[in-house]
Amino acid sequence: MRPSSFAEFWPLYLRAHAAEGNRVLHAVGTLCGTGLFLGGLFLGRWGWCLAGVGAGYGLGFLGHFTIEGNRPLSFRHPLWSFVSDYRMVFQMLAGNLEAELRKAGVPDA
Repeated sequence: MRPSSFAEFWPLYLRAHAAEGNRVLHAVGTLCGTGLFLGGLFLGRWGWCLAGVGAGYGLGFLGHFTIEGNRPLSFRHPLWSFVSDYRMVFQMLAGNLEAELRKAGVPDA
């Protein structure tokens, strides 16, 4: 199924992140990557910005290839995947992710 809206994409994204270990790697990558990127912008350390992008995507890809065993959706939907990474992390931190996972049909959520 090719989603035609973000509302259609979000459940697909959650099902592609069914393994808790993958979600944890995404959260660590997203938070550390954002910190490095913003710190680099603020301090004028452009290498930190690059490291932030590498940390964010690197840990996410690692989770897909080694834990989840699937292909990252960012290859087909880069903007929606980027937004979804942050949405997932914020929902994890707020304690709302389990309900979203169940709604998306993720087993054992």
